[in-house]
Amino acid sequence: MTTFLQLHYLTVYPPSNPNRDDMGRPKQALIGGAPRLRLSSQSIKRAVRTSPLFRAALAGHIGERTKRIGEVIRDALEGSGNAEDIRRVAISVADVFAKMDTKANADENKIRTAQLAFISPDEKAAAIETARKWMSEGLIPPEPGKKQSKEQQAAQKKEEKALAATILRSADGAADIAMFGRMLADDPGFNREAAVQVAHAFTTHRAVIEDDFFTAVDDLKNPAEDAGADHIGEHAFGSGVFYTYACVNCDLLVRNLAGDSDIAIRSAQTLAEALAISTPSGKQNSHAHHPRAAFMRAEMGSVQPRDLSGAFFHPVPPSEGLKGSINALKQTVTGIDRVYGSSYDEALDIDVSEVTGPTITDLRTFAEKAVRRVGGNG
Repeated sequence: MTTFLQLHYLTVYPPSNPNRDDMGRPKQALIGGAPRLRLSSQSIKRAVRTSPLFRAALAGHIGERTKRIGEVIRDALEGSGNAEDIRRVAISVADVFAKMDTKANADENKIRTAQLAFISPDEKAAAIETARKWMSEGLIPPEPGKKQSKEQQAAQKKEEKALAATILRSADGAADIAMFGRMLADDPGFNREAAVQVAHAFTTHRAVIEDDFFTAVDDLKNPAEDAGADHIGEHAFGSGVFYTYACVNCDLLVRNLAGDSDIAIRSAQTLAEALAISTPSGKQNSHAHHPRAAFMRAEMGSVQPRDLSGAFFHPVPPSEGLKGSINALKQTVTGIDRVYGSSYDEALDIDVSEVTGPTITDLRTFAEKAVRRVGGNG
């Protein structure tokens, strides 16, 4: 049976604007008829992927999300032939990951794909190795956009499929791709189903956006000339206790990592800790928000996952603060277990306010144990 690792966090954010909407204001959600502040799942995942903890713990096993893989290939081929041949090879190989952006590539200094591609270290190395082989053997593709006969088009499609099979991977050591998945529209056989689901975080209580009016003065201006401000602006922010939920399919995580349980363990441990200490970085220089989770709950088991967002459908009263959010979370766990039976085999609660008790080290150990259950290794 599948082993799931479920992670729940309550984190206090100071006045800040870590995740902005298209107007530059904090993202929001209406829950239970009450306005809440919100952090998108995309912003949370990026904060995890780019955190110093993640980059250090999983160095060598981190993919790159980019449109510039063609330029990476081109630069790796420098000195191996004339510039036009190198460009054609780089374009043809990069096309494996996504269709090329013909408009951007009208600039001879650019080789860009039209969409961002999530590329593993193994795939990047295979792409460069293939390109070098083509250059050394004189296998220079035709000029991009050149009209071809039906026979030539059919042969090209066959070659593209063979190239994809050479470069692309359905599983390898890229931890972030294994966790968060990817989609390749032209080669769905090499898609990765995400082993980690991350929900949008939201405040457990009613929260509204506030506006800060600010001014700036020219340091070199003569006060006798004009004592007023030289810039006037407005900035939106908010604060509150955010509930964050993530669910790890441990079996799928191991499969996505080509069966490497050691990397899978490191991935789960790093994810569990990074979610507790990482934050989207919007307006961070203006607010210096660096919160850490005040309460963490981890659960492992083979029962169908369930989040605990229902604990906060009715907003926690302001007078109850963080403690009220913790109590609401625990009461919801008790209620769901009473009605549906236990949703986990083991659980771990970590409360920063307690003088003694479990620590982040225990959370990492718990995550390791969940992954070791896969295939009976626990």
